[in-house]
Amino acid sequence: MHCDVHPNVVRHHLERLSEAGYVTFDNVRKTTVGRPAKGYRVVDDSLMMDGSMRRDALLVALLETALERLGPEASELMAHDVGVEYGRALGSAVLPQETTRTLKTAMTSIAGLLTAHGFAARVEENDSEQSVVSDNCPFGSAATHHPVLCAVDRGLISGMLEGLGAERTNVTMTSRARGDDTCRVTA
Repeated sequence: MHCDVHPNVVRHHLERLSEAGYVTFDNVRKTTVGRPAKGYRVVDDSLMMDGSMRRDALLVALLETALERLGPEASELMAHDVGVEYGRALGSAVLPQETTRTLKTAMTSIAGLLTAHGFAARVEENDSEQSVVSDNCPFGSAATHHPVLCAVDRGLISGMLEGLGAERTNVTMTSRARGDDTCRVTA
């Protein structure tokens, strides 16, 4: 099935599904140069995904309580640091096309990666700035109650810029959860 998703985005999600035990893979004999091909298959056809929804709700409750107990400053720092580390890993996993990516190509890759993670992201260009605007927040109501989660987004994009080898990694952010009109990270 063809769905206009970048192979690196698909690869990332298949790796996560494999790590979680939902799919497995076999190496496929390949006659070309490059990354070894993998053929993926579902581990258990009768598997119901309902359990993951309950587990996610429990994890969100745990996270909300941890944020409340840490306080605003420590929560902001932790959220940002988690975003940076995760972003670096995501950015580094993208196949390098060049040694240093332009900010524009990096932000385009980031918008695709964020969309694959539920952000419904797009790139907007303005003069010398590049922005990623997210039309959906995968944190849902948790971000509304705890806007500190927006620091994850800021760190995520900064980390992805670094992992992608972009020429610039410093970002600024606006957030609907914090009262702004849009959720936008600008580099």
